Amino acid sequence: MEKSDAVKKILIVDDDIDLLLQLKMQLEAAGFEVISAESLEQAEKRLKEVRPDCAIVDLMMEHMDAGFTLSYHIKKIDSSIPVIMVTAVTRETGIEFDRTEDGSHSWLKADVVLAKPIRFEQLQHEIKRLLKG
Repeated sequence: MEKSDAVKKILIVDDDIDLLLQLKMQLEAAGFEVISAESLEQAEKRLKEVRPDCAIVDLMMEHMDAGFTLSYHIKKIDSSIPVIMVTAVTRETGIEFDRTEDGSHSWLKADVVLAKPIRFEQLQHEIKRLLKG
């Protein structure tokens, strides 16, 4: 089986257990293999065991910046792994993270930032788009 035909592995990291389980079921139903973690520490352990094809990371978990830290670590391990950051920060604070700006957010090691609540169709579209590249 060629790499392009292999089942793609998605790492999901979120401390919201309900969202984690919901996304896991939806992604598995869409044909992906899902590796999940509930914290930065768990995600770091999973990354030592398996190399995901894509990662979906919550911004705020056990620490306010856990998602930033994890995204940085993922890109340090393998810069080709796409990272989708999901966050409720925009809704709660009004702060927006726009990856389309001209490099002003180069410190943000995520390829896409999606605001919670996320629509599964939108998430699936971004995963497919990022995995083609």
